[in-house]
Amino acid sequence: MLDVMEIQEILPHRYPFLLVDRITNMEPGKSITGFKNISISEPAFMGHFPGHPIYPGVMILEGMAQAGGVLALKSNNLSTEELKNKVIYFMSIDKAKFRNPVKPGDRLEYRIEVLKLRGTLIVLDGKAYVDDKLVAEAELKAMVVDK
Repeated sequence: MLDVMEIQEILPHRYPFLLVDRITNMEPGKSITGFKNISISEPAFMGHFPGHPIYPGVMILEGMAQAGGVLALKSNNLSTEELKNKVIYFMSIDKAKFRNPVKPGDRLEYRIEVLKLRGTLIVLDGKAYVDDKLVAEAELKAMVVDK
């Protein structure tokens, strides 16, 4: 549905901090699904952990937040021009749980659902999966603001 070039038109993030490769499904105001291919060349693996590479949980949360950011920005009926002047800020992360490690070669799928959408405030239920197995979850709160 959205490739990485289209995602970069919505989010300000860039390598090495753009953590969504593709959006595969989106229903504005309701849900979004996307993924990141986890490669051994990820910069985080240089130190997390040498000889035992595990994708950091905070990076999984950030990827969920970025997918949620695409959803939030696309749920506000903003024009392409208006999108360029908006950014989404994290307000809180609650109930974060990490269920299974994510390793190089995994396809990390983000499945995000809107719990509350009121104006520029959005509360999201974020889940991350590898091969349909839940690896992480959190409740994310964010706000769309002017740059």
